[in-house]
Amino acid sequence: MSPAPQPPSRCGRGLAAAIQLFLGSLLLLVLFGCPGAQAQALVADLSSHLVAISTGFTGTEVVLFGAVDGPGEIAVVVLGPKARVTVRRKEPVAGIWMNRRSVVFDQVPGFYAVATSRPLDGLATDPVLTRHGIGLDRLTLTAAPGTVIEPAELSLFREALVRGRLEAGLFSGGDGQVVFLGKRLFRTNLFFPADVVTGAYTVTVFLIRDGDVVHAQSTPLIVGKTGVSAEISEFAQRKPTWYGLTAIFGAFAIGLGAGTLMGKS
Repeated sequence: MSPAPQPPSRCGRGLAAAIQLFLGSLLLLVLFGCPGAQAQALVADLSSHLVAISTGFTGTEVVLFGAVDGPGEIAVVVLGPKARVTVRRKEPVAGIWMNRRSVVFDQVPGFYAVATSRPLDGLATDPVLTRHGIGLDRLTLTAAPGTVIEPAELSLFREALVRGRLEAGLFSGGDGQVVFLGKRLFRTNLFFPADVVTGAYTVTVFLIRDGDVVHAQSTPLIVGKTGVSAEISEFAQRKPTWYGLTAIFGAFAIGLGAGTLMGKS
């Protein structure tokens, strides 16, 4: 298990608070203070639009800050890049556990998290939440075309997929909290674990009034590797054969060196 990220220092917290105050003031200015401009019901932004993964990355947080023009509830949905995912089920065969059945799911997000200003049950009606994909239970996970499987069995594979992503910290069941600072400003912390998938993310903020979504805003976020990690990843993608040979040679050299040192001791 990766070590938890260290809490920021007092100086770091002070700087973060100052940045958040500035962002909040700026959002209020955009929302209410532009003469002649059409008022916006919702304005939101991120403290950073880039999550940089370098050597020793143990996870990080990004602050989402926003403002609204009146009463309402807020829901935030973070969606990572989508890809095909194969879920396999093991069964005992002659006393040995083997993969006997698998299901391929299409368009599975590599990351999914929800943060809300109040519990999902009291946020909006189920059809509204389903239509906007707010909540893990409303996340659409469909089998690839041509898959022949009973609905009950497909549900078991879907549960296994979600359970695995939850354990890895890549899915969140909606336990994130959006906090209002006064009547207009709101904020939440979005946590990205050490194993977060790289790629283009979408952070969507929903303004909900009287049980219905009245406004939504999407903000892009990039999760990418930097430094040595990025160079190794790029080399592995461009020249996979050479990368594999280099890894084998490196492992052999390390083993040979360790054996030599142990023989001398």
